[in-house]
Amino acid sequence: FGAGELVMSGIKPKPTLKNTNISLYKKLELAKKQNKEIGALIPKVESEYTKANLKEIVATVDKIIKVVEKEPKKEKRLNNFFDYYLPVLIKIVDKYDEIENQRLVSSDGKNFMKKADKMIEETNKAFQMILSSLYQKDIMDVEADLKVYDMMLKADGIVEDSLMKGSGDDE
Repeated sequence: FGAGELVMSGIKPKPTLKNTNISLYKKLELAKKQNKEIGALIPKVESEYTKANLKEIVATVDKIIKVVEKEPKKEKRLNNFFDYYLPVLIKIVDKYDEIENQRLVSSDGKNFMKKADKMIEETNKAFQMILSSLYQKDIMDVEADLKVYDMMLKADGIVEDSLMKGSGDDE
């Protein structure tokens, strides 16, 4: 028992977000909960187009959360995303469902539904742009690596033509 305890005491637990940054951990846990709330509202929505947008939003939010869990420094660019966009989106989708189920045929009801449909569509696009922006630096770094790799292959005589042809470069 004593030897096992000595061996085990030298092993440090892997640092987790919960252990290293509790405020971010709580923010991400709340975001996961909010994303589940959005997902739970999807079956209640009648519009197939809006359902599709909401499904994409849920998938994108899940990816954004995973990126931030993996690279916590990226969270700094997402304060509005976590603190404003997600909670307000839930509120809007919840009200959308309520009004849709009441079958309001007034001009106000129809106007709200059109605006909400458009806002959900735009939110989907915006969230996808946010996710893309989180990878922008990584993409640029890998593109630079690809160019150097291609030049090395050509310089060493392994390939004659650029492998980068057709990638949007003007070589």
